[in-house]
Amino acid sequence: MNAGKGAIRTIKNYTKGYSDVQIKVRAATSNDPAPASQSDLATIARATHNHRDFIEVMEMIDKRLNDSGKNWRHVYKSLVLLDFLLVSGSENVIKYAKENLYVIKTLKEFIYLDEDGRDHGANVRQLSKDITAHLSDDARLREERSGRNNHRWSDQGQHDRADSSAGRYGSGGGGGGGGGDDDDELRKALEESKRTAQAEERRRAESQKTDSDLKKALEISDRESKP
Repeated sequence: MNAGKGAIRTIKNYTKGYSDVQIKVRAATSNDPAPASQSDLATIARATHNHRDFIEVMEMIDKRLNDSGKNWRHVYKSLVLLDFLLVSGSENVIKYAKENLYVIKTLKEFIYLDEDGRDHGANVRQLSKDITAHLSDDARLREERSGRNNHRWSDQGQHDRADSSAGRYGSGGGGGGGGGDDDDELRKALEESKRTAQAEERRRAESQKTDSDLKKALEISDRESKP
């Protein structure tokens, strides 16, 4: 099944014209139970020091974070990647994440129950809280980043705990810079991200209302059908 999903993802990568770094992010945040490899995480982290790649990485993460339902792994693994990039990626990752903090905070309410009633949203909710706290502690971020992404995270076991995976992080690295044009592009990306998140929030609200209306209609129908 995972091989089939991988083939479908490869076809989508080709037909939609995704760049190499976007393909890396899609693979690292896929629905496969296996966690992203440490080398892939490090590669993505290095890519964020190139401004064009940074924009593409964050746009793909933003898209994954706004997924839901059966694609809960997209959301969870995107949070894992984002948490890694806060320490191993460029400074712009922190700026982007803070500007989009409301998107991360909304995931504190994420819920997905499978056919057996198992709640896969628990990991998403917890990691959302962890990242929110991480972003509010500038001293901690500076300390971790100044340590040149030491290996303290390599075996912490915060992969997809529902599937009993191994550790989540590897090492990062790289350096970079930017300019006035880069700042303009970043602002545009932040604005687009906000618009995407707001549209998704409206969609979720409308979906919840529809589900509620349907439930009420079924209850009324059930009562009326009883003698």
